[in-house]
Amino acid sequence: MLGMKGTMSEAELHLLGARLRGGQLSKARRGQLKQALPIGYCYDGADHPILDPDAQIRGALERLFALFAQTGSARAVVTAFARDGLLFPARIRTGPRKGQLLWEPLKHWRVLSILHNPCYAGAFCYGRRRTIRTPDGRIAFELLPREQWDTMIADHHPGYISLGQWEANLTRLAGNAQSRGQERKAGPPREGPALLQGLVLCGRCGRRMTVAYRHYRDQLWPEYRCMSEAIQNGTRICQRIPGAKLDQAVADLLLAQLTPLAVETALAVTDQIAAREQQADRLRAAHVQRAEQRADLARRRYLAVDPGNRLVADTLEADWNTALREVRAARQDYDTATRAAAPLAQTTRTRLTALAADVHALWHDAATPMRERKRIARLLITDITLDKTDQLIARIRLSGGQNHTLTLDKPVGGGKSWQTHPDTVALIDDLLNQHTHRQIADILNQRGIRSGKGRPYNALMVRDIRDAYHLTHRYQRLRDQGLLTGTEYAHAVGTTPQTVKIWRRNGLITGTAYNDKNGYLFPAPGPDAPRPAQGRPFAERRPPGFEVKPPRKYRRRAV
Repeated sequence: MLGMKGTMSEAELHLLGARLRGGQLSKARRGQLKQALPIGYCYDGADHPILDPDAQIRGALERLFALFAQTGSARAVVTAFARDGLLFPARIRTGPRKGQLLWEPLKHWRVLSILHNPCYAGAFCYGRRRTIRTPDGRIAFELLPREQWDTMIADHHPGYISLGQWEANLTRLAGNAQSRGQERKAGPPREGPALLQGLVLCGRCGRRMTVAYRHYRDQLWPEYRCMSEAIQNGTRICQRIPGAKLDQAVADLLLAQLTPLAVETALAVTDQIAAREQQADRLRAAHVQRAEQRADLARRRYLAVDPGNRLVADTLEADWNTALREVRAARQDYDTATRAAAPLAQTTRTRLTALAADVHALWHDAATPMRERKRIARLLITDITLDKTDQLIARIRLSGGQNHTLTLDKPVGGGKSWQTHPDTVALIDDLLNQHTHRQIADILNQRGIRSGKGRPYNALMVRDIRDAYHLTHRYQRLRDQGLLTGTEYAHAVGTTPQTVKIWRRNGLITGTAYNDKNGYLFPAPGPDAPRPAQGRPFAERRPPGFEVKPPRKYRRRAV
């Protein structure tokens, strides 16, 4: 009878709950259900939602929507608020201070919550999320797609934006999520050239680093960035590390670990471990044997007891059951350890050795997609922790339990990676004492030295380096050595500058070129300096064996 009454009470409670739920849904479908309003709204005397009368709150929300319309990025909105030192309003939902207004720094999650909330578009919504119970017993909320909402009534109350703007904002957010969303944390390998996508952790804050690409010369260059703090609080990026050299170093490490010799060495180590495991196996077998002996002893004690003595029999039965459970647990541990320590068959050893060579061929094959290389890397690497100080330190955890540390030169990005090497600048500074710009460019190219962008040098590039690093011009260097210009030399010997040029061209005097445009400087004339000699041909005055170079012909420009 009591059981029937309890069942009826439960049924009655269920019916009451269903009726209350039905009334709640009916009121929601009419748009009359009173529910907690987001920041920027309040109820009037008739329980109708209206804009908050506080102009400062409305101004903060209007600025948020305006910034998102301008930038199209929730993170850019957070950054703008942080840069301008602006705070954002929030109300306490629970506790003794419920309803109190607070002003705090704007967070990324709050921007997303506001942009996703249709209430700011003047719409009444109910059923946007449902309550679920997690496997550990906790209660959580699950957001539902729009088509599963119970109610959505447009133009229900004044809005900060229109419904069309709200839908456009959702479209922009969805587009942003495809390139920088949660799937970038540890999603499937993609086609981009970043080998370590989803594997890199920040050595400063411990968060997972995302991947960004920059386009240069029809090629994508990866960069690993720690963006979590910057996205949430609008602060600076924690770390950003160019990934090209890092990816290459990690790839070299992986391939070095997968050589046939390395595999054979690993197999030899496995044999040594297997030998030690045999000793442990004997100990585990002895443990199982002792457990079986205790169980057999408990069984014999139980069978020997007087059945009429129930208290003793129950105790001995419990001891027997406990011993049997210990036997089962010991056997399971023994079987698990035995399977894990089973020696490799010879066929398996041969396949592993051949697989190492196959992986090398697959990795270097130009037809292999980058996605496949990433899959190989994920099979071998657990994670990589990066820390950039004076050098880049990469701590690599391999799937087999090994740890490796790579120390690389501190990566530089942007224009810094294209800067001329200091040794090259010093070499150019030294060559300027004896050579012109074109001659220096030829010398650098002959020595195989390339610019920061990998290009061969020319005279203009040498000139730009000279100006950028404030190197002394060759003309000034020669002047400091006491060399004279053509005009000064002509005045010294009593002739014209044009005659000085003719003398140099015919070998009567020597000049030192200070540029690639036939600009020369001359040493001071001595007692044997030539003098004007009219009527005497230059053929008689030239030094023996001197060959006159024909003057350079310049193409006349068309008028």
